[in-house]
Amino acid sequence: MRNNFLPFSRPSILEADIAAVADVLRSGWITTGPKNAELEARFCKTTGCRTAVCVSSATAGMHIALKALGIGPGDEVITPSMTWVSTVNLIVLAGATPVFADVDRDTLMVTDDTVAAKITERTRLIIPVHFAGAPVNMAPIRLLAARHTPIALIEDAAHAIGTEYKGMPVGHLGTSIFSFHPIKNITTGEGGMVCSDDPVFEARIRRLKFHGLGVDAFDRQTQGRSPQAQVIEPGFKYNLPDMLAVLGLGQMDRLTEMNNRRAMLAGYYRDRLDDVAEILPLAIPDYPLKHAWHLFIVRVDEEKAGMDRDRFMAELKARNIGTGLHFRAAHLQKYYREAMPEIEGTLPHTEWNSQRICSLPLFPDMTPEDVDDVVDAIKVVLSK
Repeated sequence: MRNNFLPFSRPSILEADIAAVADVLRSGWITTGPKNAELEARFCKTTGCRTAVCVSSATAGMHIALKALGIGPGDEVITPSMTWVSTVNLIVLAGATPVFADVDRDTLMVTDDTVAAKITERTRLIIPVHFAGAPVNMAPIRLLAARHTPIALIEDAAHAIGTEYKGMPVGHLGTSIFSFHPIKNITTGEGGMVCSDDPVFEARIRRLKFHGLGVDAFDRQTQGRSPQAQVIEPGFKYNLPDMLAVLGLGQMDRLTEMNNRRAMLAGYYRDRLDDVAEILPLAIPDYPLKHAWHLFIVRVDEEKAGMDRDRFMAELKARNIGTGLHFRAAHLQKYYREAMPEIEGTLPHTEWNSQRICSLPLFPDMTPEDVDDVVDAIKVVLSK
C-alpha cells in the first residue's frame, strides 16, 4: 500500500507561476487589467474563437450567457443530467425549465437523437456537454438546432480545453464556456472563459460580467475607468482579477505538454486495466477527435465486482488512493428528486452510469508508477 495519499487531482503549479502572480501583486493593478486582455487574446489564438471574455467562473459565464439570450419563464433548455448541477441550477433560477436528454451509455454525452426527442415548441436553447476531455458529436446537433430556429446552442466546454473535434479545437465555432477550476486541465484558481463568434453577444457578455457598464474594469487606453462610463443595463460582478489571469497565462504555455502527459497516463491506465473485467473505462468516440483527458472515468460492474461504487471508492481511499465522482446525475440530487420526481426512471443510460461511475487519479505531475499503485490497489480490492 502507498505510504502517502494520491489525490484524484492536483493542479500543476511551477515556481514561475508563483513568481508571475507575485509580480502582478507588486504591480499596483491586481484586479481586471492587462493580464486579462492577454489571456483572452491567447485563448482566441489557441481555440480559433473570434472573441473570448474572462469571467470569475464557468458558472458565472453560463449565468450571463443565459441572461444574454433572454432565457426565462416559459422557456425550455435541453441539457444532459449527466453534468455538474450548476447549469441546471442556473436554468431553474432563470425561471426556465431544464429538459434532460439521455446520454450514450459509454461516452456519457448526448447525441442528436437524444436531443431531438426532447425538442418542443418551447425549446429555446441546447447545452451539450463535452465530457471528460472528449468532444460531443456537434455537427448533427448544430444541424438540428438550425432546423429549429431560433434554438440557440451553448457548448459546455468545462472539460474541453485542448480538445479537438474533426480537426478543429473546441471553442472555435459558436458559443462555448470553459472552466479554469483547480481540477481542470489549466487553472486560474477559479475562473472561466466565454468564447463566441458573435461580436454582439460578446459585447453583451462583457457588459453583464461587470455591472452592465459600457467599459470594462480596465480601460486599455487610460488604465482607469472612463469618466463617461454608464450603466447600459443591470449587470453582475463576474470579472477575473489579473493575479488569477496571469496564472492562466503560465498554464496556457504548458497546455500541450500537460495534455500530452495526461494522454500518456490515460493510455497506460487503459493498458493496465484491459484484463480487469470488473472495471469498464469510458469508450472513445469513433469520430475524428483529439482527447484532452480531463478525467479518467471508469464504471464499476457491481455484479462482477461483488460491491457497489461507493464501497469501491471507500476501499481505495483506505489504501491511500483518492477518487472522484463526475457526476451524480443532476435529476438524482435531493432537490431535483423532490422538485421533479417524474424524471427519475426516464434516463436509463444516465442513471445506469450515475450509479457506477468513478474518476481515478489523473493529473500531469503523476507518474506511471502512480498508475501502477492505483491499478494494483484496484486489483487487491476486487480480489476480496
